[in-house]
Parts: sequence; C-alpha cells; structure tokens
Amino acid sequence: MEENKQQTPRWVGGVEPAKELLSATGTQILEIECREQPKRLGQLLAAYAEDSTIQAELKAFRSLAEKPGPVLFIGMGASYCSSISGSVLLQSHGRPGFSVDAGEWLNYASPVWNDAALSILLTTSGESAELVELVKRSEDRALGLICNNPASTCWRLTKTKLPILAGPEYGNATKTYTNATAAAIILAAEIVAHPWKRDAEHAAEIFTTHLDPIFAQRAELELFCRGAANIEIIGRGAAYGGAFMSALCIREMSGFRAAPHTGAGFKHGPNLDVDATHVAIILALGHSADLGIKLAQECNRRGGKVVLVSSLPQTATDNLFPITIEAVAEPWEGLTSLLVPQALTLAMVERTGCRLPPRFQYGVMEQ
Repeated sequence: MEENKQQTPRWVGGVEPAKELLSATGTQILEIECREQPKRLGQLLAAYAEDSTIQAELKAFRSLAEKPGPVLFIGMGASYCSSISGSVLLQSHGRPGFSVDAGEWLNYASPVWNDAALSILLTTSGESAELVELVKRSEDRALGLICNNPASTCWRLTKTKLPILAGPEYGNATKTYTNATAAAIILAAEIVAHPWKRDAEHAAEIFTTHLDPIFAQRAELELFCRGAANIEIIGRGAAYGGAFMSALCIREMSGFRAAPHTGAGFKHGPNLDVDATHVAIILALGHSADLGIKLAQECNRRGGKVVLVSSLPQTATDNLFPITIEAVAEPWEGLTSLLVPQALTLAMVERTGCRLPPRFQYGVMEQ
C-alpha cells in the first residue's frame, strides 16, 4: 500500500509559531497582538523610509500610476478597511482613488477594469481565493500588491509588491490592519508626491502613547456599553476604515453584533431608531470632527449612549463616555481610530469569552 504523503503545514505568515503560542487562548492572543502593534508599526515606518528594496518598489508603483485614470485599492474584510485611508489621501490630493471589495470587483467589474490606471491588491494572507483569481486574471493590467505573507501565491505571482511586515497574526486583524493601513497611506503619498515621514512618525507616537492608557480604561468602557441591544460605530474619511474594522473585530471576537457607518450614512437612517437600548461609538476625528460631536449630542438627546472619541476634551455624563486622543495629520486617524474599539473588544471577551480560536495554519481558501 502506498504511504500517505503528509502535506507541509501552511503556517500563517509562512512562519511556524512559537510553541508557547500554540496553547494560548483567543483572548490572550488578542491582547498580545494588540500590544505588539506599536513595535510592528515602527518597524514598518523605518523600513519604508530606509530599505532600498522597498524604496525601489515604491518607485515602481509611482511609475505604474502615471497612466491617466483612477487608482484602485482592492481587498476584502480587514484588508478592504486598511485601504480606505489610502484612497482618502489620494482623493484629498486631487487623484481619483477608490477602495473596492475584491469579491464584488471579481464578479461584476471586469468590463471596466481597464479604465483603472493602477490596481493595488491588499491581502494579509496572499491566499484568499478572490485575490488569487484577480492576480490570475490581471493579464497586462498595471497591478501591485500589499501583502503580509511572502510565501503566498499572490506574492509569487505579482511583480510589484510591498510587505506589510506585521509578522504572523493568529487572531483577529490587529497589527496587520495597522501596518497595512500605514503601507496604503505611504504608497498613496508617494503616488501624489506628498511628504509622509513626519506625519507618520507623529501618528506612530500618538498611537503608541495612547494604547496603554486607553486599554487601562477597558473595564469601564465595557461596563458603559453593557446591556446595549447593538453597538454602531461611526466614522468619516479615514476613520470610517477604523469603524469598519472595529465592527469586524467586535463581531468576530465576541459574537456581539456591531455595525459600521459613515457619519452621513448613520444620520440619514439608523439615527432614527436611537433609544435607550443603543450605544454608538463615534470617531469624531479629522477635519469633520465637529460633525461627529454634533451627532453624539443628537444621539444623547434621543436617549442613546455614546462613546465619543475626539481630540477635543468633552465632559462625561451618564450617557457620554468621552476619550481624548491627540490629533494626527489626515489620514493617519485611520490608525488612532481603532484603539478604543480594540480596548472594548478585549474587555468584552475577557468577561464573556472569545468566540474566535487562534488560527495557526491557513485553511481552505474558497469563494
């Protein structure tokens, strides 16, 4: 009888995990990876500023983007969320740029794909079926990749590519979101010739100095939100990427149903059902912060509770939990917007248990 051949393990990130991590719980992994974010972010910023190979790739991306037409960021889930800060920067500097869902683009957008000047695929694993198929269908289109797995199919098949440099991630997207967001911002800045190093360093400093104090408030945050029928997370611009990612994090880790909205999207619809059972996390950051503060006041008038994240100090009440985060240059609030929801998620799973077990190997990737 022919012996069964054992398949080589498809380790997350292409790296075999340390033995002590294999016995960690989902809650422990979440905290470890959240607290690892500042270090990994600092490493990425240093590499993108100094590494000659990465700088050559950035130059290649700039060349690809010289063709007239929009620049597309294409991803799913956390990767899609990461791209929003990049497309916001492009738009604010006069270059059409859009974030699109990879599954929708694959199945419905082929007739217009040639209109794009450059398509940038974002995928942490580099193995997601939709992204792999897009690479295979790209033909002679201008295509680039932002990826965390240099052992992946997408990495192997793509010529122009940038690393996320977050290291293996075994739980919900935390450090891969942070680093992919930074990579998307830097790439967008390079495309429009906008200086990014000083803004990036300041954002990393604010992210680092605020993480521990915000996480220290997580029990109070969870108590404030406890008993809500639902949690809705609201942000504008780059902070909408943070809101989208935050809702994914809460749902995946705790099983509690959270939903993301843009500020305008919330006001013209879900705002109408706000009552005492409702909690909103409003990310009032960037140049439209005053609209977020105004929306928080409206939610409070309707009887709802609000966690208000802003660079402007606010007075706490029974229905308002304010957290102050120092302002950063746009669109770097795509990073700082994530800290409060991450802290809340950790507190929720510490109290009720984690629904998402750690994942150390890639499973079957299919549409």
